[in-house]
Amino acid sequence: MAGAYVRTGVSLAVICCLLAIGADALEPSGWVRAHATFYGGSDASGTMGGACGYGNLYAQGYGTRSTALSTVLFGGGAACGQCYKIVCDRKTDKTWCKPGVSVTVTATNFCPPNWDLPSDNGGWCNPPRPHFDMAQPAWEKIGVYKGGIIPVIYQRVPCAKKGGVRFTVNGHDYFQLVLPTNVAAAGSVRAMDVSKSGGGDWMAMARNWGANWHSLAYLNGQALSFRLTITDGQTIVFSNVVRSGWRFGQTFASNLQFK
Repeated sequence: MAGAYVRTGVSLAVICCLLAIGADALEPSGWVRAHATFYGGSDASGTMGGACGYGNLYAQGYGTRSTALSTVLFGGGAACGQCYKIVCDRKTDKTWCKPGVSVTVTATNFCPPNWDLPSDNGGWCNPPRPHFDMAQPAWEKIGVYKGGIIPVIYQRVPCAKKGGVRFTVNGHDYFQLVLPTNVAAAGSVRAMDVSKSGGGDWMAMARNWGANWHSLAYLNGQALSFRLTITDGQTIVFSNVVRSGWRFGQTFASNLQFK
């Protein structure tokens, strides 16, 4: 209900710096307080696309267990792909919280500020609030529909994925826009490099928008390797994952996955 932001275009501007989370941890388990609303309809069809660039969340394997994040959590796209375990806080609100249940969601979208409304009355995603605007089916696992907004506690958890990391290559000459998806463990990517397979030097890529990274080299049709570092520090080299003769718009699946 907070109104997540859906982005379908491609920007050449690199999204700016990360913002720190401004919530206090709950001792001793590391849970953090926040609030949650929902959007996208009962079938989550309105959550497709989004500011992370994952497109069709069903096809990408994210399904209806997804969420948009407020500014302090989204970090300019750095949080895309992260997974969160969320519980409705019945100690704060027994009326609208379902007892004894939790839900794990993946960050796929951005919930923008609404400066026309106060942060405690409609501007739920305004800084410095940590807030989850969840896909409605995921939200209804823990909250009662009529409540609209619920207090929650949450924590980052490892992402569980089936199969290997996938890479979708878009763009045009001298501009490759690469989207890594199905990333397990930390879920979010800290750094990405590309190399021409067969001995090319590694070239650093830059975050373009959401989970998309770009290179400004001319790599058309050449076999490519990627080196991915996720936010827990793990690094994997995906050698020759993009075969020669590729075309823009294609997706290439690897057999490698983070643990």
